[in-house]
Amino acid sequence: MSVPKIVTVVGSGTMGPGIAAVFARAGSTVRVYDISEAALEMARTMSGMAEGVLEQLGGAKADGGSISFHTDLAESLAGTNFVVEAIPEKLDLKKTVLADVEKSIGDDVIIATNTSGIPVTDIAVALTHPGRFIGMHWSNPPHVIPMIEVIPGKATDKKFVTELVDMVHGFGYEAVLEKEKPGFVENRVLYAILRECLALVDEGIISQKDLDICVRWGIGYKLAVVGPMRLLDMAGLDIYSSVATYLNADLSNRADVSDFATKLVAEGKLGMKTSGGVFEYGEGDVAAKRGEIVKQFIAVRKALPAPLSPNQI
Repeated sequence: MSVPKIVTVVGSGTMGPGIAAVFARAGSTVRVYDISEAALEMARTMSGMAEGVLEQLGGAKADGGSISFHTDLAESLAGTNFVVEAIPEKLDLKKTVLADVEKSIGDDVIIATNTSGIPVTDIAVALTHPGRFIGMHWSNPPHVIPMIEVIPGKATDKKFVTELVDMVHGFGYEAVLEKEKPGFVENRVLYAILRECLALVDEGIISQKDLDICVRWGIGYKLAVVGPMRLLDMAGLDIYSSVATYLNADLSNRADVSDFATKLVAEGKLGMKTSGGVFEYGEGDVAAKRGEIVKQFIAVRKALPAPLSPNQI
């Protein structure tokens, strides 16, 4: 499937504006739906910022792309060729909204969910035509990170899997095809890293500042260029096996949440959204830090080949 002519993004929260900007740059007429006018007003600003970032990244820009904003669901879905659901991670809410979506579109229109971990099959039970429902997990920020996890549910028709992979390649992103697994692959790997990082902070082994430096330059720098499977070949599987025989048993395997994180949540320190979490942020610090991070994302992406091809992995 080529890039759709008309795309509807259902949900204008954290991810919706960036997703809309990617499709618009690829030439799609994008309609963003939300029940809240205030949320849509914020989405207008965020999508404009995302478009600016995409312009800085360069790359192809197709003619005809646009973004409009709607509080009428049926209006946003009229004649659409593709639907991306990006509403909050609440199973019952997703079921309700997607059942309403299905009433206003053709039977061959793919409905993709940007859920970050709810099993696709569990959501699909609310649909009359679950064969065209599929997971499409974008990485945040979606307009910067050119990789999408494609996760078919048990009822997903293979032809729609092929169409979605082709579509992702069509707007210049890499599609990673996965089987269903709680959290999918990206978040499972990320949360395994976060669990070990928080365990080391809990134990007083390292400060949060030094841990970030260690991971960014000791691990992140390598993994931005060489994936973990290729890294095994570079290091030598004999070396990995030798170290793993004693180190794996000492790694954190706790099933609950770290004491450090739990204490911060209890104190209402949630991170940048509350101007304080693992680190403290003064007036203007959050915006400045977010801007700095975006600039670094842009610089790294420009330095790496994209989209990736098999011989570049």
